[in-house]
Amino acid sequence: MAGPCGESSGVQWCFSQVKGAVDDDVAEADIISTVEFNHSGELLATGDKGGRIVIFQQEPESGNQPQCRAEYNVYSTFQSHEPEFDYLKSLEIEEKINKIRWLPQKNAAHFLLSTNDKTIKLWKISERDKRPEGYNLKEENGRYKDPYSITALRVPVFRPTDLMVEASPRRVFSNAHTYHINSISVNSDCETYLSADDLRINLWHLEITDHSFNIVDIKPANMEDLTEVITASEFHPNQCNTFVYSSSKGAVRLCDMRAAALCDQHTKIFEEPEDPNYRSFFSEIISSISDVKFSHTGRYMMTRDYLSVKIWDLNMETRPVETYQVHEYLRSKLCSLYENDCIFDKFECCWSGNDSVVMTGSYNNFFRMLDRGSGQDVTLEASRENIQPQSVLRPCNVSTGGKRKKDEIGVDSLDFNKKILHTAWHPLDNIIAVATINNLYIFNDQLN
Repeated sequence: MAGPCGESSGVQWCFSQVKGAVDDDVAEADIISTVEFNHSGELLATGDKGGRIVIFQQEPESGNQPQCRAEYNVYSTFQSHEPEFDYLKSLEIEEKINKIRWLPQKNAAHFLLSTNDKTIKLWKISERDKRPEGYNLKEENGRYKDPYSITALRVPVFRPTDLMVEASPRRVFSNAHTYHINSISVNSDCETYLSADDLRINLWHLEITDHSFNIVDIKPANMEDLTEVITASEFHPNQCNTFVYSSSKGAVRLCDMRAAALCDQHTKIFEEPEDPNYRSFFSEIISSISDVKFSHTGRYMMTRDYLSVKIWDLNMETRPVETYQVHEYLRSKLCSLYENDCIFDKFECCWSGNDSVVMTGSYNNFFRMLDRGSGQDVTLEASRENIQPQSVLRPCNVSTGGKRKKDEIGVDSLDFNKKILHTAWHPLDNIIAVATINNLYIFNDQLN
């Protein structure tokens, strides 16, 4: 299936960096909950369960000492969300960052949206390397002078100072969701974005915080009639009127906002008929879609359910054009995975910059690279055991029974506490980031 040394379609993946403490006893607040590159790939943001956002900046290549292009260092760290308490419902609202989405850059500053279960915030990330000096009324310690003591006027000037990166909240979008927010997506018009929870999708304007438009509402009149919930939603990358949302029943609905203000009636539905050979108690759980992503071109759409990744052509609703099994060997373990709640894990997926390869995570700190052109796939591992700079990742193989080969690992030996749920791919280069509990691993193509 895969070439030697982790090679897939000519790419050899190498270790570049790992961020995070080496600690067996990981604090809950330090667990990474989302990973996202900005549109240029210069910045990489992570959010965690403690409500913090850490932004890494790609280091420029040095002429004297050539660096790996995947070298990222901490650029800014700030507290995005705090724990809250809803007194009307007697509910605690976690500070955990569910999603981060970057806005296209328009000036020297960067903007990003971050959300927990209830509140979305717009942050401005800006640099300051000069400060004003020579005030007439204000002294260096910040106190103000007696204006009658001033005998001469001087012109304030800007003096160079150490670089400071400031994260300031510019907008707070709140009180619009009854249920937990699972998705935010910025529209291609760069003016609006959507936020989705279990039963509703709202459309916001980036400049207006006190109200939003409800564009999807699947809440039944009687909650006992509820049969499915919304699991993810995303805008089309270049059609500002089009968006999709996925459901816990394994369907993806495409909606056109030009058709009606309330998009309860979808334009298309992408749903694969259930295979009767695999019908079981767990069928509906494992068919629930945990992530949906448009390709960069907007022609295709990728969905991730518990066991597989599917690629859909937007012009064909009846079945996916490609299906990749991520960890089919777990089908025999569904009962134990149900008992330890792992069957409810929500794995994300992402496209390479040219849409030719897709990536998604698995257990045992494994992640999968699926080459669409050749049909090849490779399983790689994010591990501290082999973290020499530019060391090539060796492919991993899982034995499903019988005599095990030398380099294989048995299904019963997999560690289900080690899981890669969050992945991101640099938009321009072969640089990837994967999150394993509290560590962020960065890998790059050997040619980089």
